[in-house]
Amino acid sequence: MNNCIVVIPTYNEIENVEAIIRKVFSLGHPFDLLIIDDGSPDGTADVVKKLMNEFAGLHMVERKGKLGLGTAYIHGFKWALEKGYEYIFEMDADFSHPPEDLIKLYKACAMEGHDVAIGSRYITGVNVVNWPINRVLMSYFAGTYVRMITGMKIMDPTAGFICYTAKVLRAINLDNIRFIGYAFQIEMKFNSWKYGFDIVEVPIIFTDRTKGASKMSRGIFKEAVLGVISLKINSYFKRYIVKH
Repeated sequence: MNNCIVVIPTYNEIENVEAIIRKVFSLGHPFDLLIIDDGSPDGTADVVKKLMNEFAGLHMVERKGKLGLGTAYIHGFKWALEKGYEYIFEMDADFSHPPEDLIKLYKACAMEGHDVAIGSRYITGVNVVNWPINRVLMSYFAGTYVRMITGMKIMDPTAGFICYTAKVLRAINLDNIRFIGYAFQIEMKFNSWKYGFDIVEVPIIFTDRTKGASKMSRGIFKEAVLGVISLKINSYFKRYIVKH
């Protein structure tokens, strides 16, 4: 078994899912792949099932209904920990995160010794392609807002392209992670930071999807804005016992 697994949540990604699976398995470093499908009505899961006969390292969990990005990742993280993976990645299915940069994130953790490696859009400027300027500004200044409220120095706190080492996910009580959208990404990084883990940002070029529909909504953005404040307040009443 490989010690690396990439967790990809899907909902109506039939236009992307086969291509992203084939790309991950074509990389120079061996990665296993776990698809968490939320009952996609477009047949995404059927495509994955066919490809499971071709790729031994391809796995899938099917859930009944659209239960949210955060819960999909939590399910995937728990699955990966139970199977004994050491490096656990999260990545979108739509090629907005360059699959070849999985290797850069792996090296940052496995070879350079970091505990969390974030594929960052903003650590070397603004590396975003095909986004309208209003969305770029919203994302960039969301990071400024998060840093101001939380005290974290992370330039891209809403990033969703990440490598976590298993010890980080074991230290964080995944059952207590509350948010499901952008706020989920912030909450995971905030907990990793509060537990004292070594976090590094690795520059990537983020390219907006060309196929399929975005899952972004006003509710997800509102959750992130309000969630950051509650994270900070709740942290005053929580003990972060460092176990590493």
